[in-house]
Amino acid sequence: MIKNDLILRAARGEQTERTPVWLMRQAGRILPEYRALRARLSGFKELVETPDLAAEVTIQPVDALDVDAAIIFSDILVVPDAMGLTYEMVEARGPLFPETVRSAADIQKLRIADPEEHLGYVLEAIRVTKRALNGRVPLIGFAGAPWTILAYMVEGHGSKTFSKARRMLYAEPALAHQLLEKITATTIAYLQAQVQAGANLIQVFDSWAGILPPSHYREFSTRYIAQICEALPDVPVTVFAKGAFFALEDFAQLDCQTIGLDWNQDPRAARAIIGDNYTLQGNLDPCALYGSPEQVQAATIEMLRQFGPQRHIANLGHGVYPDTDPANVRVFIQTVKEFSALAREGTI
Repeated sequence: MIKNDLILRAARGEQTERTPVWLMRQAGRILPEYRALRARLSGFKELVETPDLAAEVTIQPVDALDVDAAIIFSDILVVPDAMGLTYEMVEARGPLFPETVRSAADIQKLRIADPEEHLGYVLEAIRVTKRALNGRVPLIGFAGAPWTILAYMVEGHGSKTFSKARRMLYAEPALAHQLLEKITATTIAYLQAQVQAGANLIQVFDSWAGILPPSHYREFSTRYIAQICEALPDVPVTVFAKGAFFALEDFAQLDCQTIGLDWNQDPRAARAIIGDNYTLQGNLDPCALYGSPEQVQAATIEMLRQFGPQRHIANLGHGVYPDTDPANVRVFIQTVKEFSALAREGTI
């Protein structure tokens, strides 16, 4: 039994007494507790791959920030790693793949991962977290959207343009689909296993959605996200595609419950396109949290007014930046809780 099920009720479109709130990247460098733990380890991957430590970090923001959900501490790149394409996390540079995927032979070498065998450490972290949370708040599981995973597997590292990955879509579209199908099969099995391990809600992150033209996004991303959504009928699913303002009409056809908006999207305009059958999540600019407490409060209230009182999960429009003051994060969270409750009561 989950004591605080606000986010699940909001995702299902049920009435809530206030707006639920959590933050992307809430488990991480903004918290001194995280930095102290991370300093004792060899690197990011050790933390991700050690279930007890990943669970501890997952729960830290629930204790420190009083958010309405935990999100399992992991990384979207565990999927290519499980498929046989290992990555390194280079300090101050980000992910690096020593080998990349450029040919049919490269794709042939990749496996469709078995979740328990190749991603068991994430599933065990979910089980440990669920026991430790003891029903306080729901636990969110996640994975990257297939297009975003392909982008890293082909490019080999982060990029502003991902030109090698985008080139494949033009020059060798059949090859791209072959890789996307393998990624999608792994992702579906992985997310189904997360649900079986105890995840109450799933989020699909399409971090590099915004670098594709609409026709390519529909062909090489949305169709695979749709397959993932259809394979997860037992829990609410959130799709967060950064920069994909052009795809909202297509998202309104997905078999998901919540659509995440980045900070560049107007909530009222998005609602007009998507309609009333989906919950919206977001979308305060992460940089708004660099303001004074009064400025953070004002920006948060304006965001809440734009979304309205129901079918909204409050969040940032992207992950919280690592140098953000946790005190301002708490102002954001507390403002969401207090203002949204008063708005429902009609006292403001």
